[in-house]
Amino acid sequence: MIRAQADAVLVLADDLTGAAETAAVLMPAAGAALIALSGPPFTSAPPVLVGDLGTRYHPDAKALVRAALADADGRTVLIKIDSLLRGNVAATVAAASLDAPVVMAPALPSAGRTVVDGVPYVQGVPLRETRTWHIEPRPAPRTVAEALDGHPFTHIPLATVRAGHPTLTEALARAFGAAGRVAICDAETDADLDAVVAAAFAADPRTRLVGAGGLATALARARDGGSDGEGHPPPPEGPPPGAPLLVIVGTAHPGVSDQVELLIRYGVQQVALDPAEPPDITAPRLRRALDTGPTVLTTSGPLPDALEEIVQDALGDRPANLVMTGGGTARRVLDALGVRELTPVGQVHHGAVHCHTPQGHAVITRPGGFGGRDSLLRMTAHLAPHHFERHT
Repeated sequence: MIRAQADAVLVLADDLTGAAETAAVLMPAAGAALIALSGPPFTSAPPVLVGDLGTRYHPDAKALVRAALADADGRTVLIKIDSLLRGNVAATVAAASLDAPVVMAPALPSAGRTVVDGVPYVQGVPLRETRTWHIEPRPAPRTVAEALDGHPFTHIPLATVRAGHPTLTEALARAFGAAGRVAICDAETDADLDAVVAAAFAADPRTRLVGAGGLATALARARDGGSDGEGHPPPPEGPPPGAPLLVIVGTAHPGVSDQVELLIRYGVQQVALDPAEPPDITAPRLRRALDTGPTVLTTSGPLPDALEEIVQDALGDRPANLVMTGGGTARRVLDALGVRELTPVGQVHHGAVHCHTPQGHAVITRPGGFGGRDSLLRMTAHLAPHHFERHT
């Protein structure tokens, strides 16, 4: 079991891009963070420890969360879930609330994702009426409470969130009075989430937070100034100049084709995966492209089962620059490359997090639905600025 200072944070994330997002926002106040891709049990104890549990669609999500919580050892706990409530939200909340009070606030105001009257909205449209769940096996929940599959809850309306610290704290304390009960908080703005975080710990210091990147950012603001950031080792060095740069698009988000098109306009080569082509033919084709410049790997459908083999064979033992969208895709590739931890360096834009690995790779990950048309271009240019200077 890890041993940690009392003001340290343990984040349990349901996928890799969420883990990176929370690590990046919490790192500046803490001075150092680490993303663990293995465990529990965790063996490191930086001020911010983020475990990618991969629980979004895992059949044993509840057991994995419970095992990881046993490693908290006095740390503040934030459990990162999808802001669109996809995945094993009910199992995650049930695991978190077995032995501690839970405040759930999934709003992500920076992306236009809010909760009012317990209803999740995306850019002002109820989640249930959007297409954000179009590849999910079931309809989106109408309310946040519906995503909990009958778990007991108390709804904290927006008026109470904005009624002032004493009123909100008292409301949360009452909600915590019932064992296993979860307080679901409305929020439209970052200020609302700031109020929720402050009142949650005032109501009970043992409170576990469950939410998206917006709640993580609010926690970071609450902790800002608690550490001067001194005395922490610098991140490991990235790959040497001229290292191959590979962009892997692992998302079905509708806007990604425009992002890839912009990359190609700026001289990035495209290698299209053919599901019928054997990996021992695809990998050399990808290797030849990488040897001549930045390359984007795309497919017209789901990424093939042989993706890991193709990437591993194409890169060999070389440290590389990797840009990847979609947490599942990024985790598959990093597992194949033997990466077990990531050190966050910073953000290229919201949700696009730059990390280094002990093997010398530079990695930028991003959730599939994040970023504008120039997102992939900005991420790639961050790792290969000289290439893009030649093409502008």
